[in-house]
Amino acid sequence: MKYYLWLTLALGMAGNLAAVAATNDVQAIQGQWHPVQAELATHPLPNALLQSIRLQLTAGKYEAMVGTEPDRGTYTLDLAQTPKGMSITGTAGPNQGKTFPAIYELTGDTLRICYDLSGAKRPAAFQTLPGTKLYLVTYQRQ
Repeated sequence: MKYYLWLTLALGMAGNLAAVAATNDVQAIQGQWHPVQAELATHPLPNALLQSIRLQLTAGKYEAMVGTEPDRGTYTLDLAQTPKGMSITGTAGPNQGKTFPAIYELTGDTLRICYDLSGAKRPAAFQTLPGTKLYLVTYQRQ
């Protein structure tokens, strides 16, 4: 009986920790981010291009600036998957009407996102492959 009680308490605490972690991601991912490294289909993006990109995430909405051209839309997080999932839907700008499945990893002030720019399916790993439209970006909080 004691074993059952401890097991129930441990499972309950684990569920609460998962809920706290989910809430933490929802809050912690918000803010302004700039890319420090990126590649598309194994090809690194030039530093000059990286320096022109900014990403703002706020309460389920995003604004990405590439130079002076804004791209706006919404994002949702899927915390139940491993790796954690994200869906990005453009509502204004060059990606209006497009949805990109992605995975993400948030560690402190570093955010890694691997997008499938073809819109086909959520990437399985944080890597790009030749001949694909997989886009892997490492952002730092600004």
